[in-house]
Amino acid sequence: MPSHTPAPTLNLGILAHVDAGKTSLTERLLHRAGVVDELGSVDDGSTLTDSLALERRRGITIKSAVVSFALDDVTVNLIDTPGHPDFIAEVERVLSVLDGAVLVVSAVEGVQAQTRVLMRTLRRLAVPTLVFVNKVDRRGADTARVRAEIGRKLTPGAIALGTVRSPGTRGARAVPYAPDDARFRDRLAESLAERDDALLAAYVTDDRAALTYARLRAALAEQTRRAETHPVLFGSAITGTGLDALADAVKELLPRATGSPEGPLAGTVFKVERGAAGEKVAYARLYSGTLRVRDRVPFGGRAEPGKVTAVSVFEQGTAVRREAAVAGQIARLQGLGDVRIGDVLGDVRDVPERHVPRHHFAPPTLETVVEPRRPGDRGALHTALTRLAEQDPLIGLRQDPLRQEVSVKLYGEVQKEVIEATLAEEFGVGVDFRETTVLCVERVVGTGAHVEVIDTDPNPFLATVGLRVEPAPPGSGVAFRLGVELGSMPYAFFAAIEETVRETLLQGLRGWEVSDCLVSLTRCGYWPRQSHAHAVFDKSMSSTAGDFRLLTPLVLMEALRAAGTRVHEPVHRFRLTVPADVFGTLLPALGRLGAVPHAPVPHAPVAHGSAYVLDGLVPAARVHELGQLLPGLTRGEGELESAFERYEPVRGAPPARPRTDHSPLDRKEYVQRVTRRTQPG
Repeated sequence: MPSHTPAPTLNLGILAHVDAGKTSLTERLLHRAGVVDELGSVDDGSTLTDSLALERRRGITIKSAVVSFALDDVTVNLIDTPGHPDFIAEVERVLSVLDGAVLVVSAVEGVQAQTRVLMRTLRRLAVPTLVFVNKVDRRGADTARVRAEIGRKLTPGAIALGTVRSPGTRGARAVPYAPDDARFRDRLAESLAERDDALLAAYVTDDRAALTYARLRAALAEQTRRAETHPVLFGSAITGTGLDALADAVKELLPRATGSPEGPLAGTVFKVERGAAGEKVAYARLYSGTLRVRDRVPFGGRAEPGKVTAVSVFEQGTAVRREAAVAGQIARLQGLGDVRIGDVLGDVRDVPERHVPRHHFAPPTLETVVEPRRPGDRGALHTALTRLAEQDPLIGLRQDPLRQEVSVKLYGEVQKEVIEATLAEEFGVGVDFRETTVLCVERVVGTGAHVEVIDTDPNPFLATVGLRVEPAPPGSGVAFRLGVELGSMPYAFFAAIEETVRETLLQGLRGWEVSDCLVSLTRCGYWPRQSHAHAVFDKSMSSTAGDFRLLTPLVLMEALRAAGTRVHEPVHRFRLTVPADVFGTLLPALGRLGAVPHAPVPHAPVAHGSAYVLDGLVPAARVHELGQLLPGLTRGEGELESAFERYEPVRGAPPARPRTDHSPLDRKEYVQRVTRRTQPG
C-alpha cells in the first residue's frame, strides 16, 4: 500500500467558449485556495496554467493543464482546457476523465457557438456540471438575458442559485439566494419535483413539512450528480465576487472520485508530453487499483507491459513525486516509452463505461500540406510532426511518398499558426503551409459484396477473403464484424484482415476517408503451414498474414464499387449578429457562399442600434471567406460564430482527393507493385 494516504479527490474540468474568462477563473480559484500568492493575468501571460511561451504570448490556452488545490478535506484536480474551437481535441481528451465540470459563460456575450457544443457533449456524457456566469462586472453584462439563454439553449435543468446586484459595473455583486427566500424555495422545489416523484407529491399537496430546505438541497445535489440538473451561479473572476458560492457548490454538489485502491488496475491516458530529456510523460486518470513505481503495467493492448520508473500526483498546485498513485487520482507517469493518448492502463473492462476514451466531437475538417523552408530540414520536419502527433493524435499526419509531401489535419487557421510557431521555437524548423483545403468524407450508399478464392484466378494470393460493405448510422464510424466462425483459421489472419480494412478505408473510391459503414467478413480460407520432407517452411505452399493483408484491399474496393459511395462535405452552423439596416444586402452574399439561413430573429438593441440575429448552415469551405467578407458588409459591426454541425452530400460534381499511393483500384498495377515488394532480393 502507498505510504501516503490521499484525501478524497474531485477531478474537475473548466470549460468555456474562448474569452469567457475560464483561465482567469482557474487563477482566482487557485489564489483563493492559497496555491498562488498573487493573481496572474491572461493579458500579462502570468497565469499558472498557461505555461507554454506561446500561450503566454497569445493569451489563449492551447494545451490542457492540471493543477490542484485543497477545498477543505477534498483535493480538487483542476483541469484548465482550451476555449478556442481550433483546440477542441484537447477538450475531448479531458472529458472522459472528469468527475464534474464548470462551464463558464460570459455575462456579456452570453451563450456562444462553442458553449452549445460543449454543453451538448457534457449532457450526452452525463458529466455533472455547474454553469458559472462570469464577467458580471463588465460593461454590457446582462445577467437576466444570459440566464434565460442558458435555460433555452443549453439545458432545461438550469436552476439559478443567486442573483447579481448592479450588473455591468465594477461594483457588481453576486448574491446567493437565502434559505429563507420563499420565492427561491418555491422555484427550486418546482424544478426539482419534475425529476423526483416524492418531491412532486409533496409539492402538489403543498406539504411544507416535507419540503424543508435541507431536503431540497439534498435533492439538488443528487440531481446534479446524476447530470439531470445544472445549477447556475454568477460572479467575476476579476473582482472575486461569487467565488465563495462557486467553491461551496463544487464541494457540495459535485461527486467525488470513486474506485477501490485494492481493485484491479484500470486507468486511461489523456495527455502525453515530453520531459526535459525528451522522455515521454503520460498523464493518466486511475479508476481502480494502485500503481506503484517499478510496476510492470499492461497498456494499450500491447503484448509487452511497460515498466513505470516514476510516479507523481497533484497536490497544492504542482506534481509531487510519490511511490504510488491510487484510484481516483491523476498520475504523471514516466517510463512508458510507447504510450499514446487514449491508451488504457490495465484491462478496459475495468474502466467505467462513461470513462472509456471515445471521440466526442467532430474530427478535423481541414487539411494543409506542410513544407520545410530549407529542403535539408525534411527529415527534421517529419520527426517534429511525429512528436506533435503524439501529443495530438487528431493532427493526423498523411504521407505522400510519390510527391514527397506531408499533410496535417486541422480544426482552423489559428491551429496552423500554433503549429508553425511550435515547429520553429521547439524544433528549430521553419515551415510554410499551402492553402488549407476542406476534408470531405465518403459514405456508402448501398450494400456491396465481393469474394476472392484461394488458388482461383485472378487471385494471386494464398488467401480466401469475402467482404460485404453496407451503410451505418452517421457518426458511428467503421465497424468490422465476423460472419464466419472465429476458429475457422488462425486469429492472426482475422486481425490482419480487420487492420487492413481500416487502413484501406482511409482512402475510398474518390480518395476520401470512408466513414460510417459496417464491413462483414463473409468468407475466409487458407492453406495450413506446409514444409518439405526436411521440414523447411515453403511459402509457396502456405498462407501467411501477408497474403490476407495484400488481398483484402482488392476485395474491399470491389465491394465498395458494388455498394457505391457518395462524397459528403462538412457543414457548419453559423450565427450572425448584424445591424438591421444591412440585413437586406447581407442575404445575397450568403446565397453566393452557399449559406442557408433560417428566419431572422429580432434582437434587443445593442451598442450600435437594433440588430438581427441570423442562424443557418454554411459549407465549412466557405466559413473563412464569410468571416473575411463580414466586416465590409456590416461596417465592421457584424459578429460571426460557427461550429461544425454535420456532413451533407456535396452538390454538383464531387471533388476527388489525390491518393497517397498507387490505388488498389488499378488491379494490374497494384498486383505488380506488391508482388515486386514481397519478392526476395
